[in-house]
Amino acid sequence: MPSPCSSRTCAARRLRPNAGIRSRTTRRRPAVLNSDVQTEPRAARKVAVLGSGSWGTTFAKILADGGADVAMWARRPELAREISQSKRNSDYLPGINLPRSIWASSRLPEVLEGAEQVYVSVPAQSLRENLLIVRELIPADAIVISLMKGVEKGTRFRMSQVIDQELRIGADRVAVVSGPNLALEIAKEQPTAAVVSSQSLETATTVAMTATNPYFRSYVNTDVIGTEFGGVLKNLIAVAIGIVDGVGYGENTKASIITRGLVEMTDFAVAFGGRAETLAGLAGLGDLIATCESSLSRNNTAGRLLGQGYSFSDVVKQMNQTAEGLSSVAPILELALSKGVEMPIVSQVAEVLAGTLDPRDIAPHLTTDPMPQGE
Repeated sequence: MPSPCSSRTCAARRLRPNAGIRSRTTRRRPAVLNSDVQTEPRAARKVAVLGSGSWGTTFAKILADGGADVAMWARRPELAREISQSKRNSDYLPGINLPRSIWASSRLPEVLEGAEQVYVSVPAQSLRENLLIVRELIPADAIVISLMKGVEKGTRFRMSQVIDQELRIGADRVAVVSGPNLALEIAKEQPTAAVVSSQSLETATTVAMTATNPYFRSYVNTDVIGTEFGGVLKNLIAVAIGIVDGVGYGENTKASIITRGLVEMTDFAVAFGGRAETLAGLAGLGDLIATCESSLSRNNTAGRLLGQGYSFSDVVKQMNQTAEGLSSVAPILELALSKGVEMPIVSQVAEVLAGTLDPRDIAPHLTTDPMPQGE
């Protein structure tokens, strides 16, 4: 963890950004998948994170450990005080010490003032209403980054689409972050990687430079569709894995669902303009493995409770934080139907949620066609 600094040292660092910074916070250039960058990007110095759950707080730590000054928005004033004064978030990241360069407030104007980049980590279904509140407060040239993995009910919009529509800032100033990112592991500084995606490679690179530190490496691409859908769809497969785990099925069953689930994810993303290679990378396969195999995954946990016989309403009551996969099932299936994409695993997750399919029967139904198919 970064060591405390005296007021004189901190002031010097503000005047000379690189002064006193140890090698562990040296910026690393992200791995660029294309080479058409026209200008020299730079990492942001002042950023804001909207949302103080486990992922929002963890990402604030990532940014601070990369050298940024981080302002967090917490809805509850008492949580904001704890983050600012004690450098803890005992509600969502118990036992984790936060860097001194993080502070929090429940007052949005304070948090957003002067922010070069704004990271949004709120429940997917409440994103639009939160954007309506902050629309006039976001600095004119700020980049807005989605840390969420969901699809809006009704509109079936991806999170970047909701941001672009509500803030009217242009897709080139919107980015998304995705990958195998279990919050508690990263908060403990266990090494991992993620991908930053934007229609603008320069925007993606700037964000990736800001969100890179010795234990967190950001790669970049311009496939926003594939990156976002990878993050959304793996949640649905993780629910299926949780269900069969709760029922008591073994590794063969889970491996079959993960493998065929990746096929469903890829077919879906490609049908909407995503690239197959994106789904084979961090935003697809990487995220899928981490989410399906970890008890830290909320979607896996929700599925496991369903497999143990709890009803959908009971599962929602037991979850301390939102499991985005549960609310994304319906809009994803609606989108799949519009493109003629078959998603047998996701379809049966929907049936389990509706109470029309016994969780014990989900494993054999890996295809909607009884005839043998090519893999």
